[in-house]
Amino acid sequence: MDGDTDYTMVFTTFPDEAGASALAQQIVSAGLAACVNILPAMQSVYKWKGVMETGREHLLMIKTRRDRYPALELAIKAGHPYELPEIIAVPVSAGLPAYLAWIDETVRIP
Repeated sequence: MDGDTDYTMVFTTFPDEAGASALAQQIVSAGLAACVNILPAMQSVYKWKGVMETGREHLLMIKTRRDRYPALELAIKAGHPYELPEIIAVPVSAGLPAYLAWIDETVRIP
């Protein structure tokens, strides 16, 4: 990850709510994220291996520190059923200082 912010929002999608919840609990318990929001099922339209596909997915919005991204990415890939999971990180350019401090307190650096 490039950029000069200490915080990042990571997005991934999951095909089922139970799997999304299990992954969210795993990464928060491991100190890789402070919070994960799981949005309700949405319809995704995409092209995979040259074929148009549609499917219902749940969006996970993961709040973490930039320095935890590499370990978080590995955890998502290990716990994900997709051959090529969506993992997109967006730098957080600003935020409520107390909330960002909470992320610092919650996300553990090994």
